[in-house]
Formats: sequence, structure tokens, C-alpha cells
Amino acid sequence: MTADETTITAYPDGPLIVRGAVMYRNEAGEEIRQPRRTVALCRCGVSAIKPWCDGTHKLIGFSTTPELPGE
Repeated sequence: MTADETTITAYPDGPLIVRGAVMYRNEAGEEIRQPRRTVALCRCGVSAIKPWCDGTHKLIGFSTTPELPGE
């Protein structure tokens, strides 16, 4: 990975980890200041600090494993 490369990694049962420079915008199109070069974005929808992850996914048992039909 080069210094100016951006990567997004989806962690099983956890957040999206974004490394590198990215422009974040809210639903109104306004820029959200990136707090640091590497951030964790919420995927469970329960974080108190959205769009950033606060670890709540662990408390609620969030799973990224798809349910099979009939389960």
C-alpha cells in the first residue's frame, strides 16, 4: 500500500475500516471532517457516534453472516 492509497476493509461482524484520505459527506451533502487517517465506519446502525463505530456491534450481536433460508 502506498502512502496516498485508500483502502476499505470489511471486518466480519464488525465495522468497515477505512485507511487513507477520503471525503465523507452527511445526508445533506455537507463534508464531515475525518477525525484521523484510519477510521471505523458503523455497519450495525446502532452506534451513538454515527457514522463512526463505537463498538456497539459487539453488545447487540451484530452478524455479517447471511442467514440461510429456513433459519
